[in-house]
Amino acid sequence: MPQPSEDHLKNVSLDFEEMWNFPNCIGSLDGKHCRVKRPRKSGSAYYNYKHYFSIVLQAVADAKKRFITIEVGGRGKQSDGGTFNASSLNRLLERGAFNIPEPRTLPNSNITAPYVIVADEAYPLKEYLMRPYPQRTLNQERENFNNRLSRARKTVECAFGILCNKWRVLLKPIETDVKHGRLIIKTACLLHNIVIDIDGHDSNCNSENRTTQTRHRRQTGRNNNPSNRAKQVRNQFTKYFWENNRLIFT
Repeated sequence: MPQPSEDHLKNVSLDFEEMWNFPNCIGSLDGKHCRVKRPRKSGSAYYNYKHYFSIVLQAVADAKKRFITIEVGGRGKQSDGGTFNASSLNRLLERGAFNIPEPRTLPNSNITAPYVIVADEAYPLKEYLMRPYPQRTLNQERENFNNRLSRARKTVECAFGILCNKWRVLLKPIETDVKHGRLIIKTACLLHNIVIDIDGHDSNCNSENRTTQTRHRRQTGRNNNPSNRAKQVRNQFTKYFWENNRLIFT
């Protein structure tokens, strides 16, 4: 997939604001284990904690459940955080080369915040990557932020569910070598986007999509001492959501 342009990411953020009430969001990030037959001479490298062999699809989805960027090939043994840290997406973000637009003022406020990707607790907290507050630290404001983030983040979960329900080869072990398995997964992701562009997106994320996806639940990732700036950005969104009285429960 081509790297998204700055204008494209701005349009994505407007969709997230309108559809999911999370302004300045340019995508939701997650990983999914895709079953494969045991690769030759791989030992336990592709064996995940759910006790099957897999390669990892890492994806960023937009508000309409299309894939903005994907990477396929992480070994099943890796955590989502480990897959992200080793990814070209992480390198682009760290270098400031992902075409993220300049910060803008959040709607109906005087708070200027950067554009961000949303993810779950398996990922690190960065200036450009928001994760939930830990449960042990929650108060009402932080819980409100977590609810809002969770609502926006589910677009990538729904995208995985739609992907697997449409291209059912992903619901069982892929009977090829890893190289061709990666190609099959990438092709399915491209076709997924084409179908949504032609047929339109489903505004709902129904339970069927969410339960049939064979995505993994992995252990919570370490936060790896987030920077003060990353904490400040999350605090900005927390304050904004609370002051705008937009409590959302999912």
